Amino acid sequence: MHRLQEVIRLHRMGESVRRIARQLAMGRNTIREYLGVVSTAGLLEGAADALPERDVLASLVREHEAAGEVTVSTVDTWRDEIARLRSQGAGPTAIHDHLRVNQPDYSGSLSAIKRLCLRLENNEGPKATDVALRVETPPGDVAQVDFGYAGKRYDPVRGILRKSWVFVDDARLQPACVLRCALIRRSRPGSGCTSRLLSTSAVCPGDRAGQLEGRGGAGGLCVDDDPLIQRSYRELARHYGFQIDPTPPRSPEKKGKVEAGVRYVSGNFLRTWESTDIVQDQAALERWTMEVSDRRVHGTTARRPIELFEEAERSALIPLPKARFEIVIWKLARLHSDSHVQVDGAFYSAPWKHLHQDLWVRCTKTSIAIWLGEEHLWTHARLPRGGRSTVREHLPEHRRDWCERSRSHWDGRAKRIGPERSKRSSLRSFDRRRLDPATSRAGDRHAPGDLPQRPCLQGSQACAALRLPRVPRPEKHPAEGTRPRAPPWRARASVVEGGTLRSSTH
Repeated sequence: MHRLQEVIRLHRMGESVRRIARQLAMGRNTIREYLGVVSTAGLLEGAADALPERDVLASLVREHEAAGEVTVSTVDTWRDEIARLRSQGAGPTAIHDHLRVNQPDYSGSLSAIKRLCLRLENNEGPKATDVALRVETPPGDVAQVDFGYAGKRYDPVRGILRKSWVFVDDARLQPACVLRCALIRRSRPGSGCTSRLLSTSAVCPGDRAGQLEGRGGAGGLCVDDDPLIQRSYRELARHYGFQIDPTPPRSPEKKGKVEAGVRYVSGNFLRTWESTDIVQDQAALERWTMEVSDRRVHGTTARRPIELFEEAERSALIPLPKARFEIVIWKLARLHSDSHVQVDGAFYSAPWKHLHQDLWVRCTKTSIAIWLGEEHLWTHARLPRGGRSTVREHLPEHRRDWCERSRSHWDGRAKRIGPERSKRSSLRSFDRRRLDPATSRAGDRHAPGDLPQRPCLQGSQACAALRLPRVPRPEKHPAEGTRPRAPPWRARASVVEGGTLRSSTH
């Protein structure tokens, strides 16, 4: 009604409808309509400083709107159905598609559905759940953690561009905050980032600290349905002695003030600093935090955050443990057919009886521990990418020797079996490639009387050569003058005996 009063005042001052419309940003037809309503009531003329009361003008407008033509919506017939679908969480587009497909008489538009949904929402009014409750905490009681994407940056260690995130720890000091920031070059930020921030702070929050922000942020990594991150963060909380309270995902109304901290870092430092590599960027970010972020004048308190932190927050924090936290990452890994799990490009064995099962892997900087549920299976020393750590006891007992390829292993095996087997092993030489009598004459490759350097046979052949006893050659049948065919396991590869090459079939 303030604008209608101003329309009447300008009209009484002799201004034209065009000039009034320009000053008040209103349509000329609208101005003419309302001037006519006021004129009919006898309130248009008078002194410019004696304007009608707002409640009188409001009653005139309501009467005019009630007497006018009421426009019926094209979707008003389906108002109850639209209200029912809307109460189930369906949006205007879903409601429009539902009516268009299932109601043959429906001829409304999406815009009409949107207008009706807006009217229904306005008629419902506010709900109790729409009220945002501000949670006040004393100094040192809560620290909020969140991160934001910082683009790709050069990693001098690996010599490639890698994704990076800025990780922000908001030490809560109502209503100001002190930010601790770190640039992380990980594919998925987690407890290691939080540990690094706490380590650089020299203090950590009290009993109820560690609020992690929600969807897409640190809270999204620590929700109840993600046991991988739960295990890592739990070890972090136990080491530093505080609790973790993740913000539930898809609940923006429950997010904390740390969201503003991430936006501040992204809009200030990341928009002005020209990246060189991740190491120099991290040093620049730490300098920016101390010289800019901590010493800016906060918009709410009109004071520097570092001053308020020193006065009220620092004394409420507890000291860090003497031992630094060893970053722990839990993963799920499938035990493959070779009885190994793959972790960061390296391979580690586990008992073969758990083949094709998902095992828990606890990864630290120096070790890889493998668990089946709550049962600890084995701990390996961590290897670089491409390494392989195999424990013989993890392979089937009757097949683990087939992996061996060294001559010394099979010579030792032959000696343990007996002297006869050891003698046969010392007289035979086996090559990994197939020997050709036409091209592998002793005189061509070896000095007279010397035996070649020989790796052993492939797995099953070597085992057969050492394990199977020698079967006596069967006698010729007196009637036929022939002997039975030798069993297939008696076949042997070409061997060298006494410096001469011959083919053995028994």
